[in-house]
Amino acid sequence: MRPRKQERYQIQMPLASLIDIVFLLLIYFLLTTNFIVEQGIDVNLPDAEASVPQTREEITVYVDKDGMVYIGDQPVDFNNLFDRLKDRIQANPKQLMVVKADGTIDLDRAVQVMDIAQAAGAQSLFLATEKRN
Repeated sequence: MRPRKQERYQIQMPLASLIDIVFLLLIYFLLTTNFIVEQGIDVNLPDAEASVPQTREEITVYVDKDGMVYIGDQPVDFNNLFDRLKDRIQANPKQLMVVKADGTIDLDRAVQVMDIAQAAGAQSLFLATEKRN
């Protein structure tokens, strides 16, 4: 009699459940990831101790490091700023007016922009800052 050859049993992992978990994780990360890129002018805001985020509709005026003024992402000639702001403010007088001035510039330009905005009729006027760590 010949001795029987022992058959080797191969261990198999059930891959169906593992693939399901991988797909669920993929779907989770795709749904929770924010792919929207915030648009605007690149400005380094000055720091402040107490900074409160605002959530109402707003008119954003940027002053970049070269002193150029933008309403939203559109450049505005400083001489035409009053007229452009007055048109925007008259459309909705209760809007917030936020001035985001680069932290590396002299704040005289930002103060001039705020004075023009106040003369144009802005009721709620803010200078944006970033909270210090």
